[in-house]
Amino acid sequence: MSVRDLIPWNRTTPAPAPASLSNEAASPFLTLHREMNRLFDDVFSGFGSLPGLADRTLGWPKVELVEENGALRVSAELPGLDEADVELLIADGVLTLKGEKRAETTDAARGYTERSYGRFERAIALPIPVAEDKAEATFRNGVLTVTLPRAAEAPERRRRIAINGSATPAAKH
Repeated sequence: MSVRDLIPWNRTTPAPAPASLSNEAASPFLTLHREMNRLFDDVFSGFGSLPGLADRTLGWPKVELVEENGALRVSAELPGLDEADVELLIADGVLTLKGEKRAETTDAARGYTERSYGRFERAIALPIPVAEDKAEATFRNGVLTVTLPRAAEAPERRRRIAINGSATPAAKH
């Protein structure tokens, strides 16, 4: 048996071909539905190819965590920002990085002005206990580096939770 025998419109017996392959006009509603699906597929498939848009929505800014020399080093790439545009907060083992970028470009010869504005906030759970009062940060060439020394003594953040059993025995069946 050939694969062609499995396709109903290629058999020797007359069978109707699918609407998309036949010469008959398809339903206008079905055509509209297909075109709308194709339109949405085309629009949303392009997000991966736009370099700036996908990065900002999926974990922007890019952050790297490295533990070395008894400290945790957190590096974040923030191109186009200054240290005045960025705010760092640390509390309860979470480092929060907030920022805001505003840009304006004016071209009087062509008669247009472009403005872009964006805010971001990234919360990073620290994997080790750190001395929050000894944290240091530097900002050079669009890269923010935060050094967090390891805490001498890890605070006890865990406690045992008692599990209550059922007071009545299970009914026999």
